[in-house]
Amino acid sequence: MSKIIKDRAVAEDDWQVLRLSETDSAENIAVPPGRVIVPLQVWLTQAPVRARSLEHPGTIGVWFASDERPEELKAALQDNPLPFALLAVDFPKFTDGRGYSIAYNLRTRLGYEGELRAIGDVLRDQLFYMQRVGFNAFAVRADKNIDDALKGLTDFSEKYQTSWDEKVPLFRRVQRSAMVLK
Repeated sequence: MSKIIKDRAVAEDDWQVLRLSETDSAENIAVPPGRVIVPLQVWLTQAPVRARSLEHPGTIGVWFASDERPEELKAALQDNPLPFALLAVDFPKFTDGRGYSIAYNLRTRLGYEGELRAIGDVLRDQLFYMQRVGFNAFAVRADKNIDDALKGLTDFSEKYQTSWDEKVPLFRRVQRSAMVLK
């Protein structure tokens, strides 16, 4: 069983991520039993997968590619605030920052409150910033030390800007005494 960082601690992970090969199609790929994170397009095109997520809660998660929009799940999230056991965002390479916007929009515009996981090329240096936009779970790249990566969540002691996790900027949170000029 692999491990992830979830809610600021290392945890066991029994989820499998379903990835399509070049010869697979979202309409025809077989979703294995167990806890599976399926691509957004599989969830959108396969009625049995959508039914399974409702009939057997906790067995289906959905992941977004970096070029997909979270608004595609808007109706599903409005009908049921937590229809998925988790949502995930794939980072195909660490330099692709589009996943940050997806996470932020899921939290702020769509009101998603469940587990939001970063998958793919996830490194320690990104974790602090990922948590700022709403991620609370991280599948760190397999060749990296997960215990070392966990420390990335506390690399900085203060946040200057506002974001999902801090609604007030630093200059409004800190009381300063007036300076007297002579």
